[in-house]
Amino acid sequence: MTLLGRRLPIIAAVLLAVGLAAGLMAPPDRIQGNLQRLMYVHVPAAWLAYLGFAITFGASVAWWWRRKPGHDRLASAAAEVGVFFTGLAIVLGSVWGKPVWGVWWTWDPRLVTTALMFFVYLGYLALRRATLDPQVRARRAAVFGVVAFVQVPIVHMSVLWWRSLHQPPTVLRPGDPTIDHSMLAALLVNLLAFTVVFAVFLRARMRLAAAHDEADATPGPLAGDAVSAPRLEGVSRDG
Repeated sequence: MTLLGRRLPIIAAVLLAVGLAAGLMAPPDRIQGNLQRLMYVHVPAAWLAYLGFAITFGASVAWWWRRKPGHDRLASAAAEVGVFFTGLAIVLGSVWGKPVWGVWWTWDPRLVTTALMFFVYLGYLALRRATLDPQVRARRAAVFGVVAFVQVPIVHMSVLWWRSLHQPPTVLRPGDPTIDHSMLAALLVNLLAFTVVFAVFLRARMRLAAAHDEADATPGPLAGDAVSAPRLEGVSRDG
């Protein structure tokens, strides 16, 4: 596992190169042309946002069951990576939406629910930073991490529950996917590549969190330890 962890960045780089090539070789969209190629990053970013918050949910449940610090670190690290990919999905969606819809932002149900999810998990991270006691922080974050996950199915189903500019599901749907199969193959390669990138980010953040917790558990010198009382040479105790 350690050897695999060290090779993950190399594996991610190779898969990203393959995914980029697959995205360039896939045919352009009949209506949107080459602009549609943003899909090969936008969709994986949205998927990894779901994945990150699902891991946060599972790790939060595991913390309530086992009360192990590792579960709390996993929940925090996954939320941070999930917030990053949520922000990336929003930015790429705006870049894609401007030439297609004519605006950078519109009050579309998918956009609104995704933005709300983004700010909810920013609040999760803010809660963690605002709570100094590790046990209290883990307990509060575990509750938040479980409750906040309700945002994920709402975001995913928003295109079916409300009138939306986004197209309905084309891959995760009953029957044969409606997307062109060569585009689907390129999309799946990029989904795999970005999932490995997610694993690289998550592993790095977990190691950083573990080092931070170890530093907090090891008491260091206090600021006043280096200060000593002045020595008054040549002055007797009686003055």
